[in-house]
Amino acid sequence: MGRLFKVETHLHTAEGSACAKSSGAEMARAYKAHGYDTIIITDHFFGGNTAVPKNLPWEERIDRYFKGYENAKAEGDKIGLTVLPGMEWAYHGIEFLTYGLPKSWLCAHPEMEEWEPETFMEKAHMMDAFIVHAHPFRWSDTPMLYPLYVDGVEVYNAGNPDKANELAKDYAARFRLPTTAGSDEHNHAAFRGSGMAFQTPIATISDFIRAVRTNQPYEALLSDGKWSK
Repeated sequence: MGRLFKVETHLHTAEGSACAKSSGAEMARAYKAHGYDTIIITDHFFGGNTAVPKNLPWEERIDRYFKGYENAKAEGDKIGLTVLPGMEWAYHGIEFLTYGLPKSWLCAHPEMEEWEPETFMEKAHMMDAFIVHAHPFRWSDTPMLYPLYVDGVEVYNAGNPDKANELAKDYAARFRLPTTAGSDEHNHAAFRGSGMAFQTPIATISDFIRAVRTNQPYEALLSDGKWSK
Protein backbone atom coordinates (compact mmCIF):
# COMPACT_ATOMS: atom_id res chain seq x y z
CA MET A 1 0.00 0.00 0.00
CA GLY A 2 1.25 3.50 -0.82
CA ARG A 3 1.33 6.50 1.42
CA LEU A 4 -1.73 7.28 3.54
CA PHE A 5 -3.11 10.80 3.98
CA LYS A 6 -3.78 11.59 7.64
CA VAL A 7 -6.92 13.57 8.48
CA GLU A 8 -8.08 14.89 11.86
CA THR A 9 -11.87 14.99 11.89
CA HIS A 10 -12.60 16.41 15.36
CA LEU A 11 -10.65 19.17 17.12
CA HIS A 12 -11.26 22.35 19.06
CA THR A 13 -9.57 25.74 19.29
CA ALA A 14 -9.49 28.28 22.11
CA GLU A 15 -11.03 30.91 19.84
CA GLY A 16 -14.23 28.90 19.41
CA SER A 17 -14.45 26.41 22.28
CA ALA A 18 -14.38 27.42 25.95
CA CYS A 19 -12.88 24.04 26.91
CA ALA A 20 -9.94 24.28 24.49
CA LYS A 21 -6.45 25.37 25.57
CA SER A 22 -4.76 26.00 22.22
CA SER A 23 -5.27 28.51 19.44
CA GLY A 24 -6.05 27.54 15.88
CA ALA A 25 -2.50 28.39 14.82
CA GLU A 26 -1.01 26.27 17.62
CA MET A 27 -3.18 23.35 16.60
CA ALA A 28 -2.15 23.68 12.96
CA ARG A 29 1.55 23.62 13.84
CA ALA A 30 1.11 20.62 16.15
CA TYR A 31 -0.72 18.56 13.54
CA LYS A 32 1.81 19.45 10.88
CA ALA A 33 4.60 18.33 13.22
CA HIS A 34 2.82 15.01 13.73
CA GLY A 35 2.59 14.32 10.02
CA TYR A 36 -1.04 15.16 9.31
CA ASP A 37 -2.13 16.31 5.87
CA THR A 38 -5.56 17.74 6.72
CA ILE A 39 -7.38 18.92 9.84
CA ILE A 40 -11.05 19.84 10.25
CA ILE A 41 -11.87 22.44 12.89
CA THR A 42 -15.04 21.43 14.76
CA ASP A 43 -15.45 24.01 17.50
CA HIS A 44 -18.43 23.82 19.84
CA PHE A 45 -21.34 25.73 18.40
CA PHE A 46 -23.64 27.89 20.50
CA GLY A 47 -25.64 25.07 22.07
CA GLY A 48 -22.43 23.58 23.43
CA ASN A 49 -19.35 24.78 25.29
CA THR A 50 -18.73 27.76 23.04
CA ALA A 51 -16.23 30.54 23.72
CA VAL A 52 -18.41 33.07 21.88
CA PRO A 53 -20.36 35.52 24.12
CA LYS A 54 -24.13 35.24 23.80
CA ASN A 55 -24.81 38.96 24.10
CA LEU A 56 -23.39 39.89 20.70
CA PRO A 57 -25.37 40.37 17.47
CA TRP A 58 -25.85 37.09 15.63
CA GLU A 59 -23.55 37.78 12.69
CA GLU A 60 -20.81 38.98 15.03
CA ARG A 61 -21.18 35.74 16.98
CA ILE A 62 -20.76 33.76 13.77
CA ASP A 63 -17.66 35.81 12.87
CA ARG A 64 -16.18 35.11 16.30
CA TYR A 65 -17.05 31.43 16.01
CA PHE A 66 -15.02 31.06 12.81
CA LYS A 67 -11.88 32.71 14.21
CA GLY A 68 -10.32 29.41 15.28
CA TYR A 69 -10.76 27.96 11.81
CA GLU A 70 -9.56 31.13 10.10
CA ASN A 71 -6.44 31.38 12.28
CA ALA A 72 -5.68 27.69 11.78
CA LYS A 73 -6.14 28.03 8.03
CA ALA A 74 -3.86 31.06 7.83
CA GLU A 75 -1.15 29.10 9.62
CA GLY A 76 -1.85 25.99 7.57
CA ASP A 77 -1.42 27.93 4.35
CA LYS A 78 2.04 28.98 5.54
CA ILE A 79 3.24 25.53 6.60
CA GLY A 80 1.58 23.28 4.02
CA LEU A 81 -1.35 21.88 6.01
CA THR A 82 -4.90 21.71 4.64
CA VAL A 83 -7.37 23.21 7.15
CA LEU A 84 -11.12 22.76 6.59
CA PRO A 85 -14.20 24.11 8.45
CA GLY A 86 -16.66 22.02 10.40
CA MET A 87 -18.70 22.42 13.57
CA GLU A 88 -19.93 20.48 16.59
CA TRP A 89 -23.61 21.29 17.00
CA ALA A 90 -25.13 20.40 20.37
CA TYR A 91 -28.50 19.94 22.01
CA HIS A 92 -28.57 19.34 25.76
CA GLY A 93 -25.30 17.45 25.67
CA ILE A 94 -26.00 15.49 22.46
CA GLU A 95 -23.39 16.51 19.90
CA PHE A 96 -23.19 16.20 16.14
CA LEU A 97 -20.09 16.77 14.04
CA THR A 98 -21.36 18.67 11.02
CA TYR A 99 -19.46 19.10 7.78
CA GLY A 100 -20.43 21.21 4.78
CA LEU A 101 -22.47 24.11 6.20
CA PRO A 102 -21.16 27.43 4.83
CA LYS A 103 -20.71 30.47 7.05
CA SER A 104 -23.25 32.39 4.98
CA TRP A 105 -25.94 29.79 5.80
CA LEU A 106 -25.24 30.04 9.51
CA CYS A 107 -25.45 33.82 9.33
CA ALA A 108 -28.88 33.54 7.70
CA HIS A 109 -30.37 31.32 10.42
CA PRO A 110 -30.30 32.92 13.89
CA GLU A 111 -33.41 30.88 14.73
CA MET A 112 -31.32 27.72 14.71
CA GLU A 113 -30.59 28.17 18.41
CA GLU A 114 -34.18 27.16 19.04
CA TRP A 115 -34.12 24.08 16.83
CA GLU A 116 -34.28 20.54 18.13
CA PRO A 117 -31.92 17.97 16.57
CA GLU A 118 -34.41 16.69 14.02
CA THR A 119 -35.05 20.19 12.70
CA PHE A 120 -31.37 21.05 12.57
CA MET A 121 -30.51 17.89 10.68
CA GLU A 122 -33.40 18.20 8.23
CA LYS A 123 -32.44 21.77 7.35
CA ALA A 124 -28.71 21.03 7.26
CA HIS A 125 -29.35 18.16 4.88
CA MET A 126 -31.04 20.60 2.51
CA MET A 127 -27.55 22.10 2.16
CA ASP A 128 -26.04 18.64 1.58
CA ALA A 129 -24.29 18.75 4.95
CA PHE A 130 -22.94 15.52 6.39
CA ILE A 131 -23.78 14.88 10.06
CA VAL A 132 -21.94 12.45 12.33
CA HIS A 133 -23.13 11.57 15.84
CA ALA A 134 -20.10 12.44 17.99
CA HIS A 135 -19.08 10.03 20.79
CA PRO A 136 -22.70 8.84 21.21
CA PHE A 137 -22.02 6.61 24.23
CA ARG A 138 -19.60 8.84 26.15
CA TRP A 139 -22.01 9.70 28.94
CA SER A 140 -24.43 6.77 28.90
CA ASP A 141 -24.95 3.29 27.51
CA THR A 142 -28.57 4.28 26.72
CA PRO A 143 -28.24 7.66 24.99
CA MET A 144 -30.69 9.39 22.68
CA LEU A 145 -29.83 8.13 19.19
CA TYR A 146 -30.89 9.39 15.77
CA PRO A 147 -30.19 6.61 13.26
CA LEU A 148 -32.77 7.91 10.78
CA TYR A 149 -31.25 11.41 10.77
CA VAL A 150 -27.47 11.11 11.08
CA ASP A 151 -25.23 10.23 8.16
CA GLY A 152 -22.55 8.53 10.23
CA VAL A 153 -21.24 7.63 13.67
CA GLU A 154 -17.96 8.54 15.35
CA VAL A 155 -16.85 5.04 16.37
CA TYR A 156 -13.41 5.96 17.69
CA ASN A 157 -12.84 9.04 19.84
CA ALA A 158 -9.52 9.36 21.67
CA GLY A 159 -11.29 10.91 24.66
CA ASN A 160 -13.66 7.97 25.10
CA PRO A 161 -13.24 4.85 27.23
CA ASP A 162 -12.91 1.69 25.13
CA LYS A 163 -16.42 0.53 26.07
CA ALA A 164 -17.98 3.73 24.68
CA ASN A 165 -16.14 3.30 21.39
CA GLU A 166 -17.16 -0.36 21.18
CA LEU A 167 -20.81 0.54 21.69
CA ALA A 168 -20.54 3.19 18.98
CA LYS A 169 -19.14 0.59 16.58
CA ASP A 170 -22.04 -1.74 17.36
CA TYR A 171 -24.52 1.09 16.79
CA ALA A 172 -23.03 1.98 13.40
CA ALA A 173 -22.95 -1.65 12.32
CA ARG A 174 -26.54 -2.28 13.38
CA PHE A 175 -27.85 0.59 11.25
CA ARG A 176 -25.23 0.25 8.51
CA LEU A 177 -24.03 3.81 9.01
CA PRO A 178 -20.66 5.10 7.80
CA THR A 179 -18.04 5.59 10.49
CA THR A 180 -15.44 8.17 11.49
CA ALA A 181 -12.59 8.44 13.98
CA GLY A 182 -11.12 11.53 15.64
CA SER A 183 -9.11 12.77 18.57
CA ASP A 184 -11.48 15.40 20.01
CA GLU A 185 -8.27 17.35 20.65
CA HIS A 186 -8.35 20.43 22.90
CA ASN A 187 -4.71 21.01 23.82
CA HIS A 188 -1.72 20.84 21.49
CA ALA A 189 0.64 20.46 24.47
CA ALA A 190 -1.10 17.22 25.48
CA PHE A 191 -1.38 15.89 21.94
CA ARG A 192 -3.17 12.52 21.69
CA GLY A 193 -3.82 12.45 17.99
CA SER A 194 -6.35 10.31 16.21
CA GLY A 195 -8.24 10.57 12.97
CA MET A 196 -8.56 8.79 9.67
CA ALA A 197 -5.87 7.85 7.14
CA PHE A 198 -7.11 7.59 3.56
CA GLN A 199 -5.45 6.31 0.40
CA THR A 200 -6.33 9.55 -1.40
CA PRO A 201 -5.80 13.16 -0.24
CA ILE A 202 -8.59 15.14 1.41
CA ALA A 203 -8.32 18.66 0.04
CA THR A 204 -11.90 19.88 0.52
CA ILE A 205 -14.87 19.19 2.77
CA SER A 206 -16.56 17.62 -0.28
CA ASP A 207 -13.63 15.20 -0.56
CA PHE A 208 -14.07 14.21 3.07
CA ILE A 209 -17.84 13.81 2.85
CA ARG A 210 -17.52 11.73 -0.30
CA ALA A 211 -14.88 9.47 1.24
CA VAL A 212 -16.96 8.77 4.35
CA ARG A 213 -20.31 8.56 2.60
CA THR A 214 -18.98 5.97 0.15
CA ASN A 215 -17.21 4.00 2.89
CA GLN A 216 -13.79 4.60 1.37
CA PRO A 217 -11.33 2.35 3.22
CA TYR A 218 -9.45 4.09 6.01
CA GLU A 219 -7.27 3.35 9.00
CA ALA A 220 -7.89 4.91 12.42
CA LEU A 221 -5.20 6.01 14.84
CA LEU A 222 -5.85 4.34 18.20
CA SER A 223 -4.75 5.36 21.67
CA ASP A 224 -1.71 3.06 21.55
CA GLY A 225 -0.36 5.09 18.65
CA LYS A 226 -1.04 2.42 16.04
CA TRP A 227 -3.17 2.75 12.93
CA SER A 228 -5.84 0.08 12.63
CA LYS A 229 -8.47 -0.71 9.99
